[in-house]
Amino acid sequence: MDYVLVTGCAGFIGSHLAKALLSRGYSVVGVDCLTPYYSQKIKQHNLSSLLKNDKFIFVKLDLSVTSIDNLVQLVRKVNVIIHEAAQPGVRSSWGSDFEIYIRYNVLATQKLLEAIAKARSIKRFVYASSSSVYGNVREVPIKEDVYPKPYSPYGVTKLAAENLCRVYFENFGIPTVILRYFTVYGPRQRPDMAFHRFIKSMLRSEPIHIYGDGSQMRDFTYIDDVVNATIRAIEADDVINEVINVGSGSPVKLIDTVNLIADILGIEPKIVFEEEKKGDVRITYADISKARRLLGWKPRTRLKDGLEEEAKWIREAMELGLI
Repeated sequence: MDYVLVTGCAGFIGSHLAKALLSRGYSVVGVDCLTPYYSQKIKQHNLSSLLKNDKFIFVKLDLSVTSIDNLVQLVRKVNVIIHEAAQPGVRSSWGSDFEIYIRYNVLATQKLLEAIAKARSIKRFVYASSSSVYGNVREVPIKEDVYPKPYSPYGVTKLAAENLCRVYFENFGIPTVILRYFTVYGPRQRPDMAFHRFIKSMLRSEPIHIYGDGSQMRDFTYIDDVVNATIRAIEADDVINEVINVGSGSPVKLIDTVNLIADILGIEPKIVFEEEKKGDVRITYADISKARRLLGWKPRTRLKDGLEEEAKWIREAMELGLI
């Protein structure tokens, strides 16, 4: 069984992924620098169950500042790398904070790829990208061969990292797979993301702030489905140098999700509509036929079921004082 390095292992997706890999018999080396983008208590809680498993090793490390020689030593300890670490968030990527996005999304990825090229020991490198690379696409569902035109600085950095993956594959033969995630939700979701904010605000009888009129549509993808697709990407044949969408393939209006959450919680929402935020696209809608074909994967979680699980987790996190 392979040794897998998961970067961003204390985060939302990374912690779920590390747990799933361990449950399937993999040994996992988890890397995270625990940036203060959101509460350290959440990240430490995410790590707590992983640290109880003797097949998990945690390394606190900032990929953007450590030496490439140190990274080479780390990379040589594993067979597979799943690169989840990144600075997230479309709206906060404007202005002076863009430097942070360059550091964690571009520079960190380049240094990791450089180390992999020097180590020459990796069987598979999976890069977790984002639907944000597409921008405001007119024709939907969105296929992977659409020319990407990011609509935010965040999207620009994710596309830059994708291009780094491509050039390191073409020049050094790094066996890369790029997965473009579409709006992932579920337990442990980041506090800045819509469903987390909506559920927490309703439970606290606070107003829900919607940017725009709520008619924008998103392809919401449940965390377990994303994890399943990602693990398939390290196990499947004939996926090297492929870019693959990972989404539900069923976009929903944002205002409809608010009403669905209200039904789940049995709480009447207090909605405040505000001006649209720069960088927010009108629709994300994944064509997932490639994932079906190459990964043998399809999403299995209904939006209502996934939201119920996220609401349950948020209640528990509030009781524990995590959020």
